[in-house]
Amino acid sequence: MYVCFSNVNFINTMIIMKKIIYLVLLALITGLAAQAHEKTGEWNGCDRYDFTFKDRQATIVVPKKAAKGNPWIWRPAFFDAFPSVDKALLEKGFHIVYYDVTHLYGSPRAVSLGTEFYENMTDLYNLSEKVTLEGFSRGGLFVFNWAAQNTEKVACIYVDAPVCDVFSWPGRKNTALWNDLLKEWNLTDAGMEHFKGNPIDNLAPIAAAGIPIISVCGDSDQTVPYKENMDVVRSRYLAAGGPVEVILKKGCGHHPHSLDNPEPVVDFILRQQPEYEKYIHYNVRGSLQNSFRKFEKERQARVAFLGGSITEMDGWRNMIERQLQQRFPYTQFEWVEAGIGSTGTTPGSFRLQHDILSKGKVDLLFVEAAVNDDTNGFSALEQIRGMEGEVRHALESNPEMDIVMLHFIYDPFIPMIARRQMPDVILNHERVANHYLIPSINLCQEIGERMKNGEFTWDEFGGTHPKPFGHKFYAAAIGHLFDEMWKGVSPEGTIAAHDIPAKPLDAYSYYNGDFIALEKAHLNKGWKLVDNWHPNNKAGKRNGFVDVPMLEATRPGDRLTLDFRGKAIGIFCISGPSAGILEYSVDGAPFKELDTFTEWSHNLYIPWVYMLETELKDTDHKLVLRISKKKNPASQGTECQIRNFVVNGR
Repeated sequence: MYVCFSNVNFINTMIIMKKIIYLVLLALITGLAAQAHEKTGEWNGCDRYDFTFKDRQATIVVPKKAAKGNPWIWRPAFFDAFPSVDKALLEKGFHIVYYDVTHLYGSPRAVSLGTEFYENMTDLYNLSEKVTLEGFSRGGLFVFNWAAQNTEKVACIYVDAPVCDVFSWPGRKNTALWNDLLKEWNLTDAGMEHFKGNPIDNLAPIAAAGIPIISVCGDSDQTVPYKENMDVVRSRYLAAGGPVEVILKKGCGHHPHSLDNPEPVVDFILRQQPEYEKYIHYNVRGSLQNSFRKFEKERQARVAFLGGSITEMDGWRNMIERQLQQRFPYTQFEWVEAGIGSTGTTPGSFRLQHDILSKGKVDLLFVEAAVNDDTNGFSALEQIRGMEGEVRHALESNPEMDIVMLHFIYDPFIPMIARRQMPDVILNHERVANHYLIPSINLCQEIGERMKNGEFTWDEFGGTHPKPFGHKFYAAAIGHLFDEMWKGVSPEGTIAAHDIPAKPLDAYSYYNGDFIALEKAHLNKGWKLVDNWHPNNKAGKRNGFVDVPMLEATRPGDRLTLDFRGKAIGIFCISGPSAGILEYSVDGAPFKELDTFTEWSHNLYIPWVYMLETELKDTDHKLVLRISKKKNPASQGTECQIRNFVVNGR
């Protein structure tokens, strides 16, 4: 076939011209649409436009600066009533949209009108194709029924004291409203015996789509009783595998709606937006079904948090505690909060038994240590031995325990993520997660990518120890993992043991880690047991490492011995301004030296686990420990304070 290249060029030119014409026409149409409604005033400092659509009242409030993706929240009833959530979202760049189908009771006509209105908003105003639906009271009828027929158009659902069953409200007792409902649905009272237009009967498609729901309700609502409405939705939605959270206001009736502090609802809505989800990185492995079933069926649960100062501080941990309580409002939770600043997986693996497992059977455990394992200079081998020590020990203590691994970010990781290089410590911890099929969340990658794309700065995030703004990203990602891994899980299933690999990654991992009581040591020269140790200086201190029993020695030659059984032995000490150099020997071997002064010891008694021997035979041994005559030039003395001996053996 003969091809004329001049004709090809002509065709390409025509295609380009058509695209240009299309874009110009689109811009004109959008401009005309924007001008179709004149500004009628302001709402909370932003331009407000009131108009009619299909002979029904509509309102759009335009944010001063729209968020990326043009997110919007849509009310079908009661505009401007209890608007704390709307106000907060407006400030964050959401369009606030109202279309009045208040008195249509979620009817087919209402759903049809709503779909036409939605198409108008997305086509002419370029609003997000995923809308957040907001239903107060009878607005719940429309929200649920419209969502059931338009699942692909919904980002999430927020309902407040929603009507979910017309037999509860308006019910036959409200004669005028009941007759109005019958007229709208074109039904007779007798025909209502087979009525299937209630939200409680149409949740399956919403649940199948995994649309997240959050609801705020008063437990004493006499107008739209919680037990007859949202509680039924929650039970059936969970049974169908859908994600739902409920905030129950004790002693509250139908009014007031919403919350004085809308933050929990706002945070929920923000994390469900399509633009938000682009940067979330998690690895789904194994299962979290056991904790889900434990929380929902048995309603007595223990959740533990093991990590460093990012876990210890108020932040993501508190947010997850609140989130779990919202997901399981009837469950009595016990929180085991075992974050200790400056500690990574090596100390974590040895304190796991004392700080967490001794409290009772744990149903869900969070572990994190990427930052401290890296900044404290632990080797790749130690990072694996420590993390495997935590995970394997936890699973062996309770094979039904669910575990989630987290990777946080700090300054040295930022340029690595920017050039798409994953920190080695995360890769090492991921080896453990892969081996034991533990789900993990790479928050380091998420935050690094968000900063690279200009969403916020490191200072705005809050740095290594985030501001509340930063912690919300950590909590939101965990929420997304819950949504994904609990999707489709029935509360009625069985709780089953996780498979534990027959062989560990490393035979010397610290999965038999534990403490040895200080009293087991034989104190020879100079060492003494201080019942309530407290330094007489202004150096910083960590909770749990001051005003507690300590073994202390201060002079060269001070000596102790310890008999133990296991594969490894070490000390959990504090390395402060006068930290000294130790000399130690196991089973008569030549003495080795250990300088306990760290780069942080100048002004901080930093908790530190020093492993003395890590590859011993699993049998009886004797440790000799003494203070050296040598001294670090930067140290003020030759001291050693030991809070615990650590042993890898049971």
